[in-house]
Amino acid sequence: MIIGAEVTVLGAGIGGLAVATALAQRGANVRVLEQADEITEVGAGIQISPNGVAVLRALGIGPVGGASSAVSLCDGASGGQVLRMALPEGFELVHRADLITALAAAARDAGVQIQLGARVQSVDADGAQAVLRMVDGTASRHDILIGADGLHAETRTAVLGDIAPFFTQQVAWRALIPGRGEPAEARVFMGPGRHLVTYPLRGGALTNIVAVEERASWAEEGWDHTDDPANLRAAFAGFCPAVTDMLAQVEAVNIWGLFRHPVADRWSRGAVVLLGDAAHPTLPFLAQGAVMALEDAWVLADALAVHDSRDQAFAAYQAKRKPRATRAIEAANANARNYHLAGVKKTVAHAGLRMINAVAPQRMLSRFDWLYRHDVTRGD
Repeated sequence: MIIGAEVTVLGAGIGGLAVATALAQRGANVRVLEQADEITEVGAGIQISPNGVAVLRALGIGPVGGASSAVSLCDGASGGQVLRMALPEGFELVHRADLITALAAAARDAGVQIQLGARVQSVDADGAQAVLRMVDGTASRHDILIGADGLHAETRTAVLGDIAPFFTQQVAWRALIPGRGEPAEARVFMGPGRHLVTYPLRGGALTNIVAVEERASWAEEGWDHTDDPANLRAAFAGFCPAVTDMLAQVEAVNIWGLFRHPVADRWSRGAVVLLGDAAHPTLPFLAQGAVMALEDAWVLADALAVHDSRDQAFAAYQAKRKPRATRAIEAANANARNYHLAGVKKTVAHAGLRMINAVAPQRMLSRFDWLYRHDVTRGD
């Protein structure tokens, strides 16, 4: 049903640009509305696993970042390696801005119109067509409106109403520093109630840092809040020199509170359908937030291409994506707990991981074959 159909996508992020490209390549007339005045992305790194790389390749987007060779789990205090998992081909370390640039170029090449400075005031999903009201006072009707504009989107409210999240009692910092000649792999430094992830970007020119700390105090959601780098350094003062030397170079840092939101019970209402964080907000403990959005984009475009009606397509999309997104989020939540062990639990767990590292280091990675080996472009 999608050939010649008019589709509007809200949000020119990873999921929005990916679904716009996938739909346009299938014959839809697609317009993306983005509230920002230019398509930019603040400096940050993301890890793309093979299930996400498969979608990018199917969209005609070649390697955007550098290959990741391994994930190493390290003891935060000593810096000693606990477990190293060599990664097969297909894992990439990507600067988010580079990925957004590549996706925007692919969308425009496919004929997608991208309208910047389009600020949404409200979305009405109750009728046969979605009514989109803009801040400038204009209004428009849409047969298919895709909400890829994130957790706090008007489309999410239109489909689900107001849903209160709960604070996980964790905050996260994100920072970039100049490259330090580190290997092309992700390293996770684990400690009681906190962990830090670091990996190189742009061929080693930059080092990406994401640090998480458990705390009772509340921090506002959204990661565009700045913080004093001294607070980050204080939180990890007891870690090894490999960490403290990196943090000494941090000149600017963003912080955000980590909130848990349930996977939406319904992903569409009328002409409005949700994608990515708008449908299933994901905590950053398994590097799957962007990847799940890429998978959503491909599956939704396929559903709209093969089903006879919009409602059938939306139902098929949710049926296929919801169980998988739920499982990925549950796995991410479990990672957070395991990274923050203390005392006897930490001693026992790390001893077990070191034993696995000595005799069968790939056993831990194989537990996620269901995630990384999945390829939605093949109909998986």
